[in-house]
Amino acid sequence: MSKLAVIYWSSTGNTEAMANAVAEGAKEKGAAVDLLTCADVSDVSAYDAVALGCPAMGAEELEDGEFLPMLEGIEGALAGKKVALFGSYGWGDGEWMRNWESRCAEKGIALAADSLIVNETPDDDGIAKCKALGAALAE
Repeated sequence: MSKLAVIYWSSTGNTEAMANAVAEGAKEKGAAVDLLTCADVSDVSAYDAVALGCPAMGAEELEDGEFLPMLEGIEGALAGKKVALFGSYGWGDGEWMRNWESRCAEKGIALAADSLIVNETPDDDGIAKCKALGAALAE
């Protein structure tokens, strides 16, 4: 059985809803899942896979008060693990996610699935895509 961490930061609840659906999809595939906020994370070495969720903030960037410092603390441990990115946005075209994907590539973090972005609150289709992302990480 794979062990998966779903780590997220959310201010409006949209990315939190996505995180819950990612976790649910992984559990449906039999994975052991820990759903964590940034404040709960110090070490990811015990996990086979990690899903990271952060919404677009400001000028399409990662949240820098809690999420970015947590990410910087665990990036070195993510190489070699199955990693996926997700988050919601309210404006722009997903530039923050493309920049985040580039950052992962520069740090040697290979993404195991296509990144998932949802505009505002995830609808039924968005929730289904989140569940599929969790299932893909659990395989």
